Amino acid sequence: MTNRLPAQYSAYRTRIKICGLTREQDVDAAVAAGADAIGFVLYKASPRYVSPERAAELSSRLPPFVTPVLLFVNENITNIIAAQAINTPAIAQFHGDETPEMCSSAKCRFIRAARIPLGPDAAQFDLVKYVQDYSQAQAILLDAHVEGYGGGGKTFNWSLLPTNVNAHLVLSGGLNAANVTDGILQVRPRCKTLAVDVSSGVEATDAQGNPLKGIKDADKIHQFIQAVRAADERFNSKN
Repeated sequence: MTNRLPAQYSAYRTRIKICGLTREQDVDAAVAAGADAIGFVLYKASPRYVSPERAAELSSRLPPFVTPVLLFVNENITNIIAAQAINTPAIAQFHGDETPEMCSSAKCRFIRAARIPLGPDAAQFDLVKYVQDYSQAQAILLDAHVEGYGGGGKTFNWSLLPTNVNAHLVLSGGLNAANVTDGILQVRPRCKTLAVDVSSGVEATDAQGNPLKGIKDADKIHQFIQAVRAADERFNSKN
């Protein structure tokens, strides 16, 4: 007798977070497209900022099993706890210079962002040690290291990541429908599980093609999620 699952139950599925939402219609579009998590930026310097109260309003639209995520950057622990209290059961995402002790003191599930250098310097980032340092994190989010906080819509060199990371990873930084399939196929074999996180890659643009930060495009969200599912099909066909 074997405990091996039938193939139809063992296929891998990448989880998807749409981040930086500010409007009801964008939350609804992300849910309709099949997103697993919705991210709200509680960092006042960000053009995608929403208050904890506004995040609670928006997350109240989420159906069961779609998770709200609150993004913080070097926020006071008291404010983090207060924001979490009105956004239960949100996950915290720490995107600044938070220490392991500070992250754990929030007394909630959290994701820790790792800022991966651009270019060949990505190989010098000790992701294995970073995972060990933040062993209490539910996952480590990989973003490009640019000036300020956040990836700035930039991708880092995925091929320079370690080949065996004992953690759940979230791939972020410059993702869009055109490159997410390649990102998943490169990074998924290197970790326990992989999720993806997109913000600027699904935003609307003005007449001149400039991004409207915090305003999402429903068609781009659908295209992004379709590309993720295509990557899953390719990955599962090979494994």
